[in-house]
Amino acid sequence: MKPFHHVNASTIEEAINILKDSNGKAAVIAGGTDLLGVLKDRILPAYPEVLVNIKTVPGLDYIREDDEGLRIGSMVKLVDLAESPLIRKKYTALAEAARAVGTPQLRNMATIGGNLCQDTRCWYYRYPHSLGERLLCLRKGSGPCLAVSGDNRYHAIFGGRKCFAVCPSDTAVALMLLDAELKTISAAGSRTVPLRDFFNPLGNALAKDEIILEIRIPDPPENSKQHFIKYTLRKPVDFAVVSVAALVAMKGGVCSAARITLGAVAPGPVRATEAEEALKGTRPEATMLEQVAGLAVKGAKPLSMNGYKVEITRALVARALAACL
Repeated sequence: MKPFHHVNASTIEEAINILKDSNGKAAVIAGGTDLLGVLKDRILPAYPEVLVNIKTVPGLDYIREDDEGLRIGSMVKLVDLAESPLIRKKYTALAEAARAVGTPQLRNMATIGGNLCQDTRCWYYRYPHSLGERLLCLRKGSGPCLAVSGDNRYHAIFGGRKCFAVCPSDTAVALMLLDAELKTISAAGSRTVPLRDFFNPLGNALAKDEIILEIRIPDPPENSKQHFIKYTLRKPVDFAVVSVAALVAMKGGVCSAARITLGAVAPGPVRATEAEEALKGTRPEATMLEQVAGLAVKGAKPLSMNGYKVEITRALVARALAACL
């Protein structure tokens, strides 16, 4: 690693001021499970001169409900999400997604805010500087997407523009399903960002001096059930090849609400709105679930080596819906 200054922030205001005064040469560290790997491999041309530790800021690790729904502080650890009785009962997909992340050791360190902000796992992007120098691409400031004509087995089948790397966050898939929004703060003030607007093809919507404070989730529809499922190569530790979160509410044997979110197939989670609409107002049966799953992958545009992800996505959608029913 290169040397850097490590600052334990005592307040959010102090953290923001350090980020602002550093002119883009500072980074936030919480659990550090992703950032430290980025620094060790020196994958980025610009190396932070300052790391601002926000674990030392009190009051950001809460899980509570109020009249508007669920509020989760950005410093809540994934293990606490996975084991919370409230989240397991009422926001089941989020608990399942948190439990699906990495190993117990990682879940004991990683935070929900960090899981949302983690950098992509694209192997061209992550190529270590020590192995013949880092590979440049548009996500790093200049160059083409090397996956387009290269090894793109795990890259996007939806929404790839300029960069075909996928969002690696499991919790983002569940939070998209639950219509979550993020409360952030920067030197310019606080704002609320719907999760559907948070991700973009080159990263996320945070400014250089902006920090996630809280995740807000409205109450799920009445009588709804949720399920999160993902396909990986090595079950206990891997990032998703494809993931799916589903929510179904039934009333009188008829589907009154349906949501389907796809993960690891695009720069951010993708809502399969056409499939959702096809399910609403129906009495779901096994054959219908297959048809709905087909609609979920309508419009997919796989690259040369990742067409198989279309079939996996279709299968996982059908399984997730069946689990909800």
